[in-house]
Amino acid sequence: MNCCGQDLAPAVALFRSLGDPARLAIVQRLAEGEARVVDLTRVLGLAQSTVSKHLACLRDCRLVDFRTEGRQSFYSLTRPELIDLLRSAELLLAETGEALALCPVYGDPATVEPVEVVS
Repeated sequence: MNCCGQDLAPAVALFRSLGDPARLAIVQRLAEGEARVVDLTRVLGLAQSTVSKHLACLRDCRLVDFRTEGRQSFYSLTRPELIDLLRSAELLLAETGEALALCPVYGDPATVEPVEVVS
Protein backbone atom coordinates (compact mmCIF):
# COMPACT_ATOMS: atom_id res chain seq x y z
CA MET A 1 0.00 0.00 0.00
CA ASN A 2 1.34 3.42 -0.90
CA CYS A 3 0.14 6.87 0.10
CA CYS A 4 1.84 10.11 -0.77
CA GLY A 5 4.99 8.21 -1.79
CA GLN A 6 5.20 6.37 1.55
CA ASP A 7 5.14 2.63 2.12
CA LEU A 8 2.38 2.04 4.66
CA ALA A 9 3.09 -1.69 5.13
CA PRO A 10 5.22 -1.24 8.28
CA ALA A 11 2.55 0.93 9.94
CA VAL A 12 -0.17 -1.54 8.95
CA ALA A 13 1.88 -4.39 10.47
CA LEU A 14 2.44 -2.41 13.67
CA PHE A 15 -1.23 -1.61 14.17
CA ARG A 16 -2.29 -5.12 13.19
CA SER A 17 0.07 -6.52 15.84
CA LEU A 18 -1.59 -4.26 18.44
CA GLY A 19 -5.10 -4.96 17.12
CA ASP A 20 -5.55 -8.23 19.01
CA PRO A 21 -6.94 -7.73 22.53
CA ALA A 22 -4.58 -10.29 24.09
CA ARG A 23 -1.49 -8.79 22.46
CA LEU A 24 -2.53 -5.28 23.42
CA ALA A 25 -3.07 -6.44 27.01
CA ILE A 26 0.40 -8.02 27.02
CA VAL A 27 1.96 -4.81 25.70
CA GLN A 28 0.08 -2.76 28.30
CA ARG A 29 1.31 -5.04 31.07
CA LEU A 30 4.90 -4.96 29.77
CA ALA A 31 4.72 -1.16 29.71
CA GLU A 32 4.78 -1.47 33.53
CA GLY A 33 7.99 -3.55 33.44
CA GLU A 34 9.31 -6.92 32.45
CA ALA A 35 7.36 -10.10 33.16
CA ARG A 36 7.58 -13.84 32.80
CA VAL A 37 5.00 -15.90 30.91
CA VAL A 38 3.64 -17.17 34.23
CA ASP A 39 3.19 -13.56 35.41
CA LEU A 40 1.31 -12.68 32.24
CA THR A 41 -0.97 -15.73 32.45
CA ARG A 42 -1.91 -14.82 36.04
CA VAL A 43 -2.58 -11.15 35.34
CA LEU A 44 -4.40 -11.66 32.04
CA GLY A 45 -6.20 -14.91 32.82
CA LEU A 46 -4.96 -16.50 29.61
CA ALA A 47 -3.53 -19.97 29.00
CA GLN A 48 0.24 -20.33 28.88
CA SER A 49 0.10 -21.48 25.25
CA THR A 50 -1.96 -18.41 24.30
CA VAL A 51 0.43 -16.00 26.00
CA SER A 52 3.43 -17.72 24.41
CA LYS A 53 1.83 -17.54 20.96
CA HIS A 54 1.14 -13.82 21.32
CA LEU A 55 4.62 -13.13 22.70
CA ALA A 56 6.08 -14.88 19.65
CA CYS A 57 4.03 -12.60 17.39
CA LEU A 58 5.17 -9.51 19.28
CA ARG A 59 8.77 -10.73 19.09
CA ASP A 60 8.43 -11.26 15.33
CA CYS A 61 7.30 -7.63 15.09
CA ARG A 62 10.31 -6.65 17.22
CA LEU A 63 8.10 -5.00 19.84
CA VAL A 64 9.05 -7.44 22.60
CA ASP A 65 12.22 -9.30 23.50
CA PHE A 66 13.37 -11.43 26.39
CA ARG A 67 16.35 -12.15 28.56
CA THR A 68 17.02 -15.40 30.33
CA GLU A 69 17.96 -15.83 33.95
CA GLY A 70 18.52 -19.46 34.79
CA ARG A 71 15.53 -21.32 33.41
CA GLN A 72 13.27 -18.26 33.36
CA SER A 73 12.64 -15.82 30.52
CA PHE A 74 11.78 -12.22 31.30
CA TYR A 75 9.91 -10.35 28.55
CA SER A 76 10.04 -6.60 28.04
CA LEU A 77 9.20 -3.97 25.45
CA THR A 78 12.00 -3.24 23.02
CA ARG A 79 10.92 0.29 22.18
CA PRO A 80 10.01 2.87 24.82
CA GLU A 81 8.21 4.81 22.07
CA LEU A 82 5.51 2.16 22.21
CA ILE A 83 4.51 3.45 25.64
CA ASP A 84 4.16 6.94 24.13
CA LEU A 85 1.98 5.48 21.37
CA LEU A 86 -0.26 3.80 23.95
CA ARG A 87 -0.55 7.04 25.93
CA SER A 88 -1.48 8.92 22.75
CA ALA A 89 -4.10 6.29 21.97
CA GLU A 90 -5.55 6.64 25.48
CA LEU A 91 -5.79 10.41 25.01
CA LEU A 92 -7.46 9.98 21.64
CA LEU A 93 -9.92 7.48 23.08
CA ALA A 94 -10.69 9.81 25.98
CA GLU A 95 -11.57 12.55 23.49
CA THR A 96 -13.43 10.42 20.93
CA GLY A 97 -14.42 7.32 22.89
CA GLU A 98 -18.11 7.43 22.09
CA ALA A 99 -17.51 8.13 18.41
CA LEU A 100 -15.19 5.13 18.19
CA ALA A 101 -17.59 2.88 20.09
CA LEU A 102 -20.38 3.86 17.71
CA CYS A 103 -18.28 3.22 14.60
CA PRO A 104 -20.32 0.68 12.57
CA VAL A 105 -17.18 -0.98 11.24
CA TYR A 106 -14.88 -1.18 14.27
CA GLY A 107 -17.08 -0.46 17.26
CA ASP A 108 -18.12 -3.34 19.50
CA PRO A 109 -21.83 -3.87 18.79
CA ALA A 110 -22.30 -5.42 22.23
CA THR A 111 -21.34 -2.15 23.92
CA VAL A 112 -23.28 0.17 21.64
CA GLU A 113 -26.63 1.16 23.05
CA PRO A 114 -29.53 1.76 20.66
CA VAL A 115 -29.95 5.36 19.62
CA GLU A 116 -33.45 6.79 19.66
CA VAL A 117 -34.15 8.74 16.51
CA VAL A 118 -36.26 11.83 17.06
CA SER A 119 -37.92 13.27 13.98
